Parts: sequence; C-alpha cells; structure tokens
Amino acid sequence: MPIKSIGRLLLCLVVCLGIGVVGSLSTKPEIAGWYAGIAKPFWTPPPGVFPIAWTTLYVLMAIAFWRLWDRTAPSAPRSRAMVLFAIQLALNAAWSPVFFGWHGIRTGLAIIVLMVVTIAATIVSALQVDRIAAWLLVPYLCWVLYASTINAGVVALN
Repeated sequence: MPIKSIGRLLLCLVVCLGIGVVGSLSTKPEIAGWYAGIAKPFWTPPPGVFPIAWTTLYVLMAIAFWRLWDRTAPSAPRSRAMVLFAIQLALNAAWSPVFFGWHGIRTGLAIIVLMVVTIAATIVSALQVDRIAAWLLVPYLCWVLYASTINAGVVALN
C-alpha cells in the first residue's frame, strides 16, 4: 500500500477514534452517578458493552471513510457521501456531551434521530461509489438505531 494511502488510513482512524475519546470524556464521569441513577429501559446493556461496541464501530467507520477518500475517484456521489459522513460524525461528536455532559436526554434524542437519518443517507450515497464502504457502515447504523431506542426509553421513563 502506498505511503499516501497509509497516511490517509491513519488520519481516518485518528479522527474517528478521537471522536470516541472526546465523547468518553463527557460520558465516563457520568456513568456511576447521573446515568446510574436514571431509569433506563430493560434492554439497556451493561455499561462495559459500550466502549467495546463503539471502538469497533469507529474503526469500521474510519475504514469506510478511508475507502471513500482513497479508493474511489473524485465525483459528485463520492463528495456527497463524504460530506454526509462528516455531518453524521459531527452529530456523533455532539451526542455524548449533550446526553451525558448536559443531561439533555430530549436534545440527545433529537440528535440521535438526525444521526440515524444521516447515517442511512451516507450509506445510500456510498453505495453509488464503494459498496464495501457502504456495508462497513451498516453495523454502525444498526447500533445507532438500537441506541436510539435506549435514548427514547430514557426520555419516556424520566
């Protein structure tokens, strides 16, 4: 693999995993206190599941974005997929500080619903230029849909 491609892959990994690290800074301090004290739906997994799932998903997201950036020719569909990816990543970065840091469970729900829509749009756009990149985002969409039900349950129960 050319050095330029390796550099792009590393940058994608740093950015995506970095979003996860930044999110954990507002999440981790709230797990034992505020989050432990609110009502959650019965299908909420134990807190230890989330870092494993998210780390895996951030790696898959990074590879998907790298494939769009490095493995596909510039085109309008590629640009659209990359812009949508950036938008969903910004929403992803906003969710943890809003939900955990500010205890904004309703605003968090609005953000996560927008994430679902934007991730789905990213997948549809990516399918036009790189099917593998699109499929790498499907587990992420599934997880965020699941997380949305947890967020909605928290809103309903609190």
